Amino acid sequence: MQRFNLNNSKKTFLLPLLLLAISCGNQSKQEVVKTKEPPPPIEGFIIHAESLANNLEVSGNLLPFEQTVLMPEISGRIIRLNLPEGKRVAKGTLLVKLFDDDLQAQLNKLKIQWKNANATVERQKEFLKINGISQQDYEQTVTQLSSLEADIAVMKAQITKTELRAPFNGTIGLRSVSEGAFVTPGTQLAVIRTEEQLKLDFKIPETYAASINNETKIHFSLQGDTIKYVARVMATEKNIDNESLNLNVRALVKSNSKKLIPGTAVNVLVDFEDHKNALLVPTQAIIPQARFKSVIVCRNGKAELVKVKTGIRSDTEVEIRSGLATGDTIVTTGIQFIRPGMSLKFSHIQ
Repeated sequence: MQRFNLNNSKKTFLLPLLLLAISCGNQSKQEVVKTKEPPPPIEGFIIHAESLANNLEVSGNLLPFEQTVLMPEISGRIIRLNLPEGKRVAKGTLLVKLFDDDLQAQLNKLKIQWKNANATVERQKEFLKINGISQQDYEQTVTQLSSLEADIAVMKAQITKTELRAPFNGTIGLRSVSEGAFVTPGTQLAVIRTEEQLKLDFKIPETYAASINNETKIHFSLQGDTIKYVARVMATEKNIDNESLNLNVRALVKSNSKKLIPGTAVNVLVDFEDHKNALLVPTQAIIPQARFKSVIVCRNGKAELVKVKTGIRSDTEVEIRSGLATGDTIVTTGIQFIRPGMSLKFSHIQ
């Protein structure tokens, strides 16, 4: 009888599996070794002082020096319309008149009552001299007269609200109503604006806020045009916008040209005083963080994270206003692999 050796059979079956597992393990280790890449080389930059042209180019908009949307103060029907489109009007010119016959009638009624009350006061004044009337009755009549005078003043004010007059010397734009239309306080009738003088609104980054004042001279040009026009800053918002971190600036246009039309977008060029000893670093060296910016500086051969305050920025360089000094060596590449206190070995230094 032939005997079957179970132990030998198990060994024969398990041996190929064991060899396969070892082979796969070795292969995995080889693959890990092959896929592991060395860190990129570290490059540095030595800081030195240099002259920096301090100018800024931003977008802006031309605006009329004065502009107002004409709207009535009360509701009513237009009975007279004087809104000459595209024409100049003088300050105080009656532009729109609303129906006021009912108010005029009430005013006339009050005037008649005042006339009668005034005559009564004059008679009672004579009676008071001969004690023909008490002081209390006389004072009561005087009070009634004063009340009528107040009512007349209120009615005149209501009638004045039916008249819309030009708030300043200006040019009327396109009107949106016709005579006979019923209007309310929210109805836009037309726009009046000045044309003799223009202003220019633009925004600058907070970095430049301390460098601009009410006498700063600026230049601007129309988009697609090389002609330079002149303006002078007249005011700033005096407050940095929390979201955009910009300062709103308004300038008075000094140049005259038919090409300068309110609402036109322009390119604004502001020339500030040049920085004679500016410290500039490559933009890729700056590490932005939540509340500040920093760079990695090589000191005694080791990496040190230093907070910096930045200034003017270009496409390739950033001005450093505090935190660094001439001669410092900073890291420009491989920053993500460096930790504070780590020994540094540069492959290249500029």
